[in-house]
Amino acid sequence: MWREHTHGRIDLGDQQLEYKWLHPTAAGRPTLVFLHEGLGCVAIWKGFPERVAEATGCGVFVYSRRGYGKSSPVPTPRPLRYMHDEGLDILPRLLAALKLGEVVLIGHSDGASISLIHAGGTTAPGIRAVVAMAPHVMNEEVCVASIRQARTAYETGDLRARLLPLHHDNVDCAFWGWNGAWLDPDFMCWNLEEYLPGITAPVMVIQGRNDEYGSSVQYESIRAKSGGPVEVVLLDHCRHSPHKDQPDATLAAITRFVSDLQGHHP
Repeated sequence: MWREHTHGRIDLGDQQLEYKWLHPTAAGRPTLVFLHEGLGCVAIWKGFPERVAEATGCGVFVYSRRGYGKSSPVPTPRPLRYMHDEGLDILPRLLAALKLGEVVLIGHSDGASISLIHAGGTTAPGIRAVVAMAPHVMNEEVCVASIRQARTAYETGDLRARLLPLHHDNVDCAFWGWNGAWLDPDFMCWNLEEYLPGITAPVMVIQGRNDEYGSSVQYESIRAKSGGPVEVVLLDHCRHSPHKDQPDATLAAITRFVSDLQGHHP
């Protein structure tokens, strides 16, 4: 049984996914499922999931998507609908295999977008709420400009060397799978807003005021079009990674949000 181990890989048949599991310390709480960014994995969260587990009493499941960390590799180039595929196909299969009961999806960047697609595009009866940190619901030129800079840093700077300890043999498929899709000219039309009306669970968006990958159009769209309640938390002195740039404020917001769920059922 996978719950007997704090670290391991779960087999979905066509792929094995690296995970970390933190046991709950309080009864009757949802499980928090962490979905990483476009260059992330289990290790990139560092100690933040542990802090959230301690503050909420919830069980926490953190995993690396295929092509990241110590999960199975993924062929490149990735399809431009890779986030849709994750939210509509792979995440439902993973959650069905895990049998966690009610869950709160906590996603960052790509992981936040995948969480929104899943919550609004599937029947997803077990989705209690979504925390979307720096989500994208559409592409923007500001995002593409930052991703172009990341390509330069990977090709001529130290970005590959910094990612290598996180992704090991997956480092090139992790980077090029993400970077190649976002910089494809056809990706400017990428959009997930059609799924927002189907989200009836509460959503908290956490975004830095200095986010270099997205503007206010992202959270304003979520607030206007989602089918359930949406709270937006804007953090000063914060760029694209709230849990890194403002960890205490982000932890406090998530802890309050999860606590408030006890009185809300969609």
